[in-house]
Amino acid sequence: MFAPNTSIDTSFIVSGAKFNLNQGLIDYTRYFAFLHRTAWVEASVPIANLSGSITGTDITGSTTGTGDSGYTAAILLKGGPALSPEQFANAVTTTSIGLSLSTTTPTGQYDPNKLLNLGSDRWSFKPELGISKPFGPEQRWVFDAYANAYLYTNNTSYRGTEVLRQRALFGLEGHISYTFNNAIWASLDSRYSFRGDTTVSGVNQGDRQRNFILGSELVVSPNSRNSFTFEFAKAAVHRNGPSLTGFAVRYDYTWGKGYR
Repeated sequence: MFAPNTSIDTSFIVSGAKFNLNQGLIDYTRYFAFLHRTAWVEASVPIANLSGSITGTDITGSTTGTGDSGYTAAILLKGGPALSPEQFANAVTTTSIGLSLSTTTPTGQYDPNKLLNLGSDRWSFKPELGISKPFGPEQRWVFDAYANAYLYTNNTSYRGTEVLRQRALFGLEGHISYTFNNAIWASLDSRYSFRGDTTVSGVNQGDRQRNFILGSELVVSPNSRNSFTFEFAKAAVHRNGPSLTGFAVRYDYTWGKGYR
């Protein structure tokens, strides 16, 4: 991924910076029934190499290691009764509404005296509400919409001894997807985010954000256990936000009773 004017923590911007990030993610997701509804928890740890420089200076650097770990708990409030794999394969898709809470913890590598860090030395929390609506012939089309907000604790060792504070970064997302068959589906994606301005030791940085990102996704599932996901994203608008262009490939393996 190439991302000018950003750090690995893409909610916070480093002016004049150009970074290259190569990142892998180890992720585990567990689905289960809770109050007769479909629920899940997820844990992930990024492993990355980050290199970059700041325009107009001789500052360059690189680092390799782990980033901040992330955790998510989610539940479908409507349209998501708990089903076995056999029941799910034959289920008719309906409108669903879900709620989730994600958090990142400051477990990644962080040195307050260095510019390039894989960790952010602060916690973040993201509550999110989503709705999914299938439509069209055979319900092959699906429209998804999400509203969320990133909330941050303070980084009290920013640039050594300073205190970084960031206001909430609000976001709206929209996705439209089409299922070609049981093995392939694709989507067009968009995200708009705003606010998220910061202060450093009480001094307002004048960096309120306004970002609009467009992307696409292709998922190929040769069988019920294995799937490959190909993702692309590019920032169309990036006012004090990451001017990113990114491509990702993900492999998922699913196991449990009822999967073949």
